Amino acid sequence: MVKIAVMGFGIVGSGVVEVIRKNSESISRKAGKKIDVKYILDIRDFPDSPEKHLLTKNVEDILNDDEVSIVVEVMGGIEPAYTYTKRALLSGKHVVTSNKELVATHGAELLHIAKEKNINYLFEASVGGGIPIIRPLNQCLAANQISEIVGILNGTTNYILTQMIKEGRSFEDALQDAQEKGYAERNPAADVEGHDACRKIAILSSLTFGYHVDSTRIYTEGITKISIEDVKYAEQMGSVIKLLAVSKKIGEKIFARVSPVIIPKTHPLAGVEDVFNGILVKGDAIGDVMFYGRGAGKLPTASAVVADIIDIVKNIDRNNRFIWSKSTNDILIDIGETTSSYFVRVKTDDKPAVINTVSKAFGNCNFISIDNPKTQDEVAFVTPERKEKELQAALNNINNVPFVNAVCSVIRVEKE
Repeated sequence: MVKIAVMGFGIVGSGVVEVIRKNSESISRKAGKKIDVKYILDIRDFPDSPEKHLLTKNVEDILNDDEVSIVVEVMGGIEPAYTYTKRALLSGKHVVTSNKELVATHGAELLHIAKEKNINYLFEASVGGGIPIIRPLNQCLAANQISEIVGILNGTTNYILTQMIKEGRSFEDALQDAQEKGYAERNPAADVEGHDACRKIAILSSLTFGYHVDSTRIYTEGITKISIEDVKYAEQMGSVIKLLAVSKKIGEKIFARVSPVIIPKTHPLAGVEDVFNGILVKGDAIGDVMFYGRGAGKLPTASAVVADIIDIVKNIDRNNRFIWSKSTNDILIDIGETTSSYFVRVKTDDKPAVINTVSKAFGNCNFISIDNPKTQDEVAFVTPERKEKELQAALNNINNVPFVNAVCSVIRVEKE
């Protein structure tokens, strides 16, 4: 029998215990040993929980108990999760986590400790929730040189954008709906500002390319500025707007970005809707591989956590040995040096003058119009592909032209 401890009894932690209890027989058969929860750590009281006899508020009960061989950290945040995880690993206990913020920030260090101790630090649930992605990258796709990962990695923002596209709702209304349905937190900043997706693409980049990619240095832009008019322009272009996390290996460096992107409806990720996530991986041998499913939620995330527990039990005496090295600060390519195309909306009282100015600034642009009273005083266009620093310089110049009232939208555009 393998004894485990669960640190954090919130949505994911309670889901982990529920899955272990519900599927005990099949889990034991797959793992080769029975898995038993000995402790649940939480500062709160749960007087009505059937697991209340396992609750403790003292982490020392877990760290000092030699019977506990696996610790499940589902507390979230950096502290005290980092301190508890590091101490657990140093004491020789395997650790499984769904904590994307911790893995993105301290993953390199914690993986090195696990390797030195010949134990495991696993985090399948930290990226795709219930979608298996980390294990396939390191096992099924191990023979490939991965060149690019593009994903819809946040279910909340994808639900909001789907509501804007399908139901014509404003961002504010769609966000409120997501909160009422429990898809968005009361404070949704981590989701709608892109930070959640940024941490996930940092983890995938680090695993895939072997260097620690600092999430705080990845260019990150959320969806709070996306309007229903932007959605209608995208529709006119035969496209949709998605929040995409992108990571590419370019030479010896890595390009990573999180931002709204206009993609054609024929793009593999265009049909990923509502709270679902999709991850597209490009390998040199296999080509394009798509992973699709629910990226969050109590039981989908718990499923991935328990899968990691089973993996550890089956390999209890050896380290899985996926690891990444601490990188130098210049591993990431500056966003200004990357190439893109922009969709731009400009408010003006003099359309012919703006069209002439835009053509001089950007070259051969594709001008777009929609039948909407709110856009009658606008010029909308898609720029040619240029380095982003060149596009930004041109935008700055246009913004200073007297007959331009405002540049109200700038969204990246990608081909299929």
